Amino acid sequence: MTTGADSPGHQARSAARLAAVQALYQIAIGGQSGTEVIAEFVAHRLGAETDGVQYADADADHFAAVVHGVIDNAASVERLITAAAAQGWGANRLEITLRAVLSAAAYELLERVDVPARVVIAEYVDLTRSFFDEAGKAAFVNDVLDTWARELRSAEMAAAAPPRAAAK
Repeated sequence: MTTGADSPGHQARSAARLAAVQALYQIAIGGQSGTEVIAEFVAHRLGAETDGVQYADADADHFAAVVHGVIDNAASVERLITAAAAQGWGANRLEITLRAVLSAAAYELLERVDVPARVVIAEYVDLTRSFFDEAGKAAFVNDVLDTWARELRSAEMAAAAPPRAAAK
C-alpha cells in the first residue's frame, strides 16, 4: 500500500491546495464569488487539460472546503494575516498570491484539525516556493505558519516536537 507523500490521496490533496490558492487569487482579482470560481475549477481545471497544460487530479472536496473555508472564516483569517504582516510586512504590501497562500493555510490551521499542522506548514511552504523564486518569501511563510501552529495547536505542536538534547 502506498502511503505518505507519494500516495494518490496526498497528491490529490496537494493539487487541491494549489488549485485553492489559484482560485483565491482569481476571486481576489476578478470579483467572482467563491461558488462561481469553485464551479469553474471543478468543471474545467481539476484533472483537465487546458491550453496544453495538464492539471493534476485534485481532491475536489478538499479544494472546495478550503476555498469556502477561507471565505466563511474571512474575519479570523484576516486577523491572523494582519498580525503576521505586522512583523515587518505591511498587510497591504502582501502580494495577492502570498495572501492567498497564507489565507488557505490559515483556514486549514484554524478549522481542519484533521490535517496535522506540520503537513499544513510543509504543503504551503512548498506551494510558496512554486510561486516565488525568492527564498525569503518561503522563509516568511514558514515562520508565519509555524507561529500560527504553535498558537492555534499548541498541544499538537508540543507533542510533535523532537526531544531536546540534555544540557551538559
